Amino acid sequence: ASIANMSAQTSLVRGLSSFVVASPTPYHMCVRAASKLTEAGFTEIKETDPWAEKSMLKPGGKYFYTRAASTIVAFAIGAAFEAGNGFKVIGAHTDSPVLKVKPISKKSAHGYMQVGVECYGGGLWHTWFDRDLSLAGALIVEKDGGGFDRKLVHIQRPLLRVPNLCIHLQTADERSKFEVNKENHLVPILAMMDKELNKTAEGEGGCDERHASELVRLLAAEAGCRPEQIKDCDLTLCDTQPGQVWGAKEEFFSSPRLDNQVSCFMGLEALVEHAADLSADSDVSVLCCFDHEEVGSDSTHGAGSPIMQEVVERVNTCFGVAPGGEKFKLSLQKSFVVSSDVAHAIHPNYASKHEANHGPLLNKGTVIKLNSNQRYATSATTGFFIRELSRKAGVGYQEFVVRNDCPCGSTIGPKIAALTGIRTVDVGISSLSMHSIRETVGCADVELSTKLFVEFYKSFRELDNSCSF
Repeated sequence: ASIANMSAQTSLVRGLSSFVVASPTPYHMCVRAASKLTEAGFTEIKETDPWAEKSMLKPGGKYFYTRAASTIVAFAIGAAFEAGNGFKVIGAHTDSPVLKVKPISKKSAHGYMQVGVECYGGGLWHTWFDRDLSLAGALIVEKDGGGFDRKLVHIQRPLLRVPNLCIHLQTADERSKFEVNKENHLVPILAMMDKELNKTAEGEGGCDERHASELVRLLAAEAGCRPEQIKDCDLTLCDTQPGQVWGAKEEFFSSPRLDNQVSCFMGLEALVEHAADLSADSDVSVLCCFDHEEVGSDSTHGAGSPIMQEVVERVNTCFGVAPGGEKFKLSLQKSFVVSSDVAHAIHPNYASKHEANHGPLLNKGTVIKLNSNQRYATSATTGFFIRELSRKAGVGYQEFVVRNDCPCGSTIGPKIAALTGIRTVDVGISSLSMHSIRETVGCADVELSTKLFVEFYKSFRELDNSCSF
């Protein structure tokens, strides 16, 4: 059994590593997720299509769609689903704290060609120094035959670097405390300036002058277009080092963007496994991976948007329910959201930062996160469901409450709960170095949380029906 468990862990962590490497941005993550869903028999649909009018959704059907190319929603309709039944939802987010290229990024100083960047989210920005960085994102490209298209790019070789200041040029105060001025100190180097480097090449008239022509040429080569065809971009700096399993017993996994691509990956694995047989399912099983959690979720395609409520309403409408009707409201009351985001594992060198009785460990199971001030959506009732499902799945669980003298982060959970009225619990996989350029989770936890998610899709309705509260 131990060997079998190790094999399952290795397979899942290998899959997670490949998933993250292929997903340097939310755009790429949605493409990777869409590919896996398509392979598993899910059908892509469009939000702009009239689902009900065209009778597009059927019992036993499996579907997905994207919004703004960086949020993805997948759902599998139980073969026994009827209008007014519940929705079992796992929610996560696609974005991470990163450095993003500014709209006007052309910058130079003292012979160096640099790229202007903006801080997205609350990163541990000192961890971005002295890393082999590159660029990935989306370009708006003019097509040869007219019109415009979105093209994704990912330059996989080291391209940029934010170098530290050598110790000899620092004052005693600077040596004792590393302080980063986010505007001045995080500007990466792209190249040395020379007469030819930033010169517009022949035939590149109309090249976007907001960015260095050398940068535009690199992007054009990656996208397979001419530099002048690039009309706009949304670009992110990313680490080129892939994920790595480490430790004496190979029990840890470190990688960029584990917050929160690990939850997207585990939710995807669980949904695909559950959707292989929907014959006994009377609910709709959903995975929602939202963009913009790291900056508050309030956008057209963040968790603060109508997406979650619209999924419930539009699916019900396909089964004869009038929009906003009573059965739609019944669906909301029968539904449940598991909001999954990474949790704070206790740090051996900073143990005093954790409340004494609530110090989650790596490789000990999913963390249930609770905050009475509603920074997390967990209640005694919703937390009970996760504890019971964990016992049913044969996996461990842990509890986390922040210290009274420490601020508490938040997640998509309270947003969704407030917008929809759906019962919600906040959980997560334990992690170290949250918001660093490289974060760490336990290899066993990837398997344990995935098992819990599968059990949620499989057993929630039976458990809910057994409760009189």
